[in-house]
Amino acid sequence: MSRTRTTLSLDSQVLRAARIAAARAGKRDSEIVEEALRAYLGFDAVDRIRAKSVISSDAAEKLAYDELHASRAPQ
Repeated sequence: MSRTRTTLSLDSQVLRAARIAAARAGKRDSEIVEEALRAYLGFDAVDRIRAKSVISSDAAEKLAYDELHASRAPQ
């Protein structure tokens, strides 16, 4: 996975708490922020579902596009 450097403005108490959590977990600040964003954005749920899936990525993509097109079709 590629990484991109960015700058964020955070509340000082939030940043302090993130740094403390990172130190206690033996992680970098950026790891804590990324984990929080992944959880907030639902990436963790998608990863758990994908891990349990028996359908291939190509078949899942086709199914998703078929459903998308079906939902846009005139009734």
